[in-house]
Amino acid sequence: MSSPLMPWPLSPELLQDLAKVMTPTGVADYAALTLLSMAAGTYLSRGILWDQPDPYHYRWYERPQLKMGGLAGANGSKETRNIAHKLDEVDKNIVVFWGSQSGTAEGFASRLAREIALRFRQGTMTADLSDYDPETISQIPQSKLAIFILSTYGEGDPSDNTAEFWDWINKAQDVSLANVRYCAFGLGNSNYKFYNRVVDIVVQGLDRRGAQSLMPVGKANDAEGSTQEDFIGWKDDLFAVFKEQLGFEEGEMQYLPTLAVQEHESLEPIDLHHGEPDTPDGSKPSAQCSPVRPVTIANARELFEASDRHCLHLDLDLSSVPEFSYKTGDHLAIWPSNPDAEVERLLQVLGLAARRDVSISIRSLDSATKVRVATPTTAAALFRYYLEIGAPVNRDNVLGLASFAPTPEAKTYLLQLGQDKAAYANFINRTHVNLGRLLQLAAPETAWPALPLSYLVETLAPIQPRYYSISSSSVIAPRKPSITAIVSTTPVPENPEELVHGITSNYLLALSENRRDATHPHGLTYHLNGPSNALQGGKVFAHLRKSKFKLPRVGSSPLIMVAAGTGLAPFRAFIAERRQLQQIGREIGEMILFFGCRRPEEDYTYRDELAELQAALGDRLRIVTAFSRQPDTPRKYVQDRITECGDAVLRLLDEGANLYICGRAGMAREVEKTVGQAMQQAKGWSDSQWNDWSRAFKKRGKWQEDVWG
Repeated sequence: MSSPLMPWPLSPELLQDLAKVMTPTGVADYAALTLLSMAAGTYLSRGILWDQPDPYHYRWYERPQLKMGGLAGANGSKETRNIAHKLDEVDKNIVVFWGSQSGTAEGFASRLAREIALRFRQGTMTADLSDYDPETISQIPQSKLAIFILSTYGEGDPSDNTAEFWDWINKAQDVSLANVRYCAFGLGNSNYKFYNRVVDIVVQGLDRRGAQSLMPVGKANDAEGSTQEDFIGWKDDLFAVFKEQLGFEEGEMQYLPTLAVQEHESLEPIDLHHGEPDTPDGSKPSAQCSPVRPVTIANARELFEASDRHCLHLDLDLSSVPEFSYKTGDHLAIWPSNPDAEVERLLQVLGLAARRDVSISIRSLDSATKVRVATPTTAAALFRYYLEIGAPVNRDNVLGLASFAPTPEAKTYLLQLGQDKAAYANFINRTHVNLGRLLQLAAPETAWPALPLSYLVETLAPIQPRYYSISSSSVIAPRKPSITAIVSTTPVPENPEELVHGITSNYLLALSENRRDATHPHGLTYHLNGPSNALQGGKVFAHLRKSKFKLPRVGSSPLIMVAAGTGLAPFRAFIAERRQLQQIGREIGEMILFFGCRRPEEDYTYRDELAELQAALGDRLRIVTAFSRQPDTPRKYVQDRITECGDAVLRLLDEGANLYICGRAGMAREVEKTVGQAMQQAKGWSDSQWNDWSRAFKKRGKWQEDVWG
């Protein structure tokens, strides 16, 4: 049989003729052969003798802030990843490790480290768990102390920056931590099934390897709104351990800055950070997140019929951001700005209004302390784009502010408020005051010139992006993801005419209204063009985050989807994608959607669209609704409707359905309880049998949740 590259045999005569033709006969032939040989040699030596990979090519993709404040030290040298060596380098006795998804645990770590240093004069540093090799924790000497502040989110998951440490503490063999003394505090929400699972597992791993715990594990419960007070209570217990067990002497609390904020009028605008976001989820890159880029809002529309409540559907256009791509089920993060009124309030009360645009640089006074905001910048940019100035002031900070009070009356007011836990809780619940408003209440007609900007940068949390489930299918709209955002406005109990405005949702509402030349319904204004007009033309700073909340690969798999409120968003995408599969002749599985809201005529989002999809999909889609505030009708929630449709739910699960829940964590907990009761009753299972089944079901990715709060 002839070779596939030579479809017919060559005769000897033909070969002789070819040899004659191909034999060089003159100078031109030899020159041509020489050139061909040189070209071939050059091509074959590519990557060896020439066109070698640029060893510094990666620097095109590095962020400058990493060189200034991330993995590089102050002198430009690479930071050590050995935490024991780091403690020796910076001469610290205590390290506060943090694992944080939304920034709360990181903020607590910074607060704790600062207070330990001020109150007990102990050298203390914070440490992002992803900055250090976890095995080096075993080298921390017994003379030093490790503190862990760890958040739990989702289905008992560790934060992104805890992933490497999490793997190590769960899998490392033959590791002794006998010389490690530690304390631990966890952040969680009891509405989730795996409440504070991360800190529990970490503590078990530490204890199993011989580490010595100095006190019981502390836990915060966000479901009760007590996270701040839970932390303060645990911190007080920790300080008691310091005094009674470790013999630390407590001194008078005097503010000693860890940061220096200096004006530099010589800096040019091009040298400054005017408000552009740094990076998602901290200072380091993440495989889960895209870069932050300006993204155009292509379309915006109102979904609610009620005039006093707002829910937005926003379509974004990725045409100008070629590096962005998403998959159905992913999240899109919006970076907000603070409203003009709150920025002006803070500038006025601090006496900085006239110098709002003067250049300032922020540098660390301690080699172990990182600057968490962009620098150099201006006071106006700091308050508008980089710090969370709209959040309620925690009780620790109320007491801290007292030392800078401009009048004796203001100092007394703050001390009385901060020292009385019950009075403070009552005050915050009645007023929801943020920093600017609190300073005005304490000293109504007086500025606060003694309150240093460094204190605010140290104590206020950096502004965080808000994540939204993408409500479009990447198969249908690969370059136009959409999000669904309910606008948060809460009346102040003490003054119902005054509203507490959710930062990001009201920023998006202002953008939406501006598109049709209208104003925000409550008069809020923002710098919608963004820093240096980077957002001109209706853009937002955004980035994409990968999610595990995905459709099964097999389109014929049945789906059970449970949503309340804006939890409907990803299911709009799921159903639309299944419809697309059907249209190209693919077999699709049976689907049932449970959806709950207040009233059908008020907040049943995407109602007409879902009706069209249901008509097109026929018996492949069933929609079951639950309305909690329907007049003259008993309240119904999605878990009630699941009970009523229990036979259908169990049948689909037996047929291999995937179950998805999206919405508030409390709802998800009730849904799981309802499904569990139905399964136990139908199959005669015990609690342990149900728990074993659900655990295995979730491990296989058949039960997925995208929940919050």
